Amino acid sequence: MVAALGSLAFAAEAKKGTIKSVDAKAGTVVFCPEGTNTDMTLKADKSVDLSKVKAGEKVEVSVEKNTLKSVKAEAAAPAAKPKAPMGC
Repeated sequence: MVAALGSLAFAAEAKKGTIKSVDAKAGTVVFCPEGTNTDMTLKADKSVDLSKVKAGEKVEVSVEKNTLKSVKAEAAAPAAKPKAPMGC
């Protein structure tokens, strides 16, 4: 049971928020989780392609011990359908 609890402590955590900046050369991303004003500087895992990550983008990230494991852009809200004309 202790081993099971230990493995849960290091499981990747999903967070939604905004990418503040990307430093591909250093392999880091500054991320601000939703509902906070606290920025997190995350070291990107080798599997993350930072060329596809843009500052200002709203994303869902997977973080494990201050390491960025994955980045997924949030789906944009569907566009509202135009209303059919009313009347004659």
